[in-house]
Amino acid sequence: MAIPADGHRAISASADHTLQVWDLETGHSIRTLRGHADVVTAVVVAPDGLRAVSASADCTLRVWDLETGRSVCTLQGHAGAVNALAVTPDGLRAVSASADHTLRVWDLESGGRLVCTLRGHTGAVNAVAVTPDGRRALSASADHTLRVWDLENGGSSVCTLQGHMAWVTAVAVTPDGRRAVSGSADHTLRVWDIERRQLLRTLEGHTNSVTALVLMPDGSRAVSGSPDHTLRVWDLKTGQSVRTLAGHTDWITAVVVTPDGRHAVSASADHTLRLWDIKRGQSVHTLAGQTEGITALMPMPTGRCAAMASDAHLLRIWDLESGDLLRVLAGHTDWITAVAVTPEGSRALSASADGMLRLWELEAGRSPGTLAGHTDVISAVAITPGGRRALSASADGTLRLWDLETGRSLRTLAGQTDVVTAVAMSADGRCAVGVCESGVLVAWDSATGDTRRIHTGHTGWITAVAVTPDGCRALSASADHTLRMWDLETGQLVRTLTGHKDLVTAVAVTPDGRRALSASADHTLRVWDVESGNHLAGFSGEGPMLRCAVAPDGRTIFARDKSGRGHCLRLEGLD
Repeated sequence: MAIPADGHRAISASADHTLQVWDLETGHSIRTLRGHADVVTAVVVAPDGLRAVSASADCTLRVWDLETGRSVCTLQGHAGAVNALAVTPDGLRAVSASADHTLRVWDLESGGRLVCTLRGHTGAVNAVAVTPDGRRALSASADHTLRVWDLENGGSSVCTLQGHMAWVTAVAVTPDGRRAVSGSADHTLRVWDIERRQLLRTLEGHTNSVTALVLMPDGSRAVSGSPDHTLRVWDLKTGQSVRTLAGHTDWITAVVVTPDGRHAVSASADHTLRLWDIKRGQSVHTLAGQTEGITALMPMPTGRCAAMASDAHLLRIWDLESGDLLRVLAGHTDWITAVAVTPEGSRALSASADGMLRLWELEAGRSPGTLAGHTDVISAVAITPGGRRALSASADGTLRLWDLETGRSLRTLAGQTDVVTAVAMSADGRCAVGVCESGVLVAWDSATGDTRRIHTGHTGWITAVAVTPDGCRALSASADHTLRMWDLETGQLVRTLTGHKDLVTAVAVTPDGRRALSASADHTLRVWDVESGNHLAGFSGEGPMLRCAVAPDGRTIFARDKSGRGHCLRLEGLD
């Protein structure tokens, strides 16, 4: 379980192979993340709050885009279940702990490249923590020991900490990086001096194994969970148990603390999560239910209205001038991942995690039918300029071309084994470009099904793609802070657009093909000249910018930031 830095949400890992994103204020589930093939054992949120990394008994890790719920890359290499993971403070690397007795260090910016493997434990590695300076990692193992690793020197083992009498199940490091706290199946917690390699004190009180452990933000206290159904709050200076939190009816599997240190969230085998007031020692509420967050948006051809999709399975039509809600469309049975509108603005097509596409008549507010064929979450959808056909991309590894008049699947586009996470089409509808989880762009001729693979060379995963109206070029946006322009005929790189200071989250091209628009986690929107690659204009928001789109007039821009706030802007004075 993990809590992003804003303190408003929690992410829980589950035995049903999924992760759930929760609103801590309402206690409602706002999103389900699907992709693992076995129990999800751990989850960590990156420092930017936009990504999460999960570990699973399926021997893999996955990196997730928390705004879209998409799995952006899969990290493979362990030969056993991945039991735990940690992310370095700069968000650039992840360290995973596995039942195969090893830890592995992964480069998250390069799409999950394996950096090194840490070997030395003689039993399953159950937990891992990284020091605040990112230089060292500490691991806890079934061999009854903890190990300290040097992450700057190829992952060499610095020392072994011995003292526990059974499996070491958990480990955490204080904010100053000087002390570590470990939990064990011997029912105790132990506090260690990392530099001196000494045991400072043993904390006793649980009547069963310690299965969960977290430190308060100031490092003065620890909160532990146990199969004895309780959580305990410990004073690390005195070693005393200062509070017992009771309420769960089964063993506690995970616990996290909010950034302000006021609340804890615990997960239990009783199938509940509980929010606790640490100072009062009381359960505030049990997390359940559902609320909404915007998952996709699309401006109407007139530029006056926009369609917004939500993870409450609803599609809403808004008047951008008055701010009025015009219509709510219901029909999907899972969260909506993407939406596209026909050129004349009379119909919309929504894609969902329920594996269905749904066509909507916007004036009547009804759905005349669904497009069925995909066997997994549909991640993206685009409609041809003529409004007669659509292209969808799915986690089932395929793209499908659809006839919107008949609802029939015309062609299944294949040629690769990667999961397709985003898709774009040229103005004539002939060229389609898909983004693969491996970082490859695949260009398809939608008439013949012929494919061309473009190895982009991005050093981070690709977050979005757009195609120029003439179908000659594509722009890819990446977590490596850049955009790249490609010649779709030759597959060659035309130029790289640099300037963003954080991952680029979205890209769009104006209808005349002269300008490109990008959104970034660095809180900005940027306007680019497609021909020269020059940066023409920018807009700064109050938080990470996650979505952007251009209306058919080529001047009206619609964008959304991380807080959910929408921005309607006009491009002026660029000619």
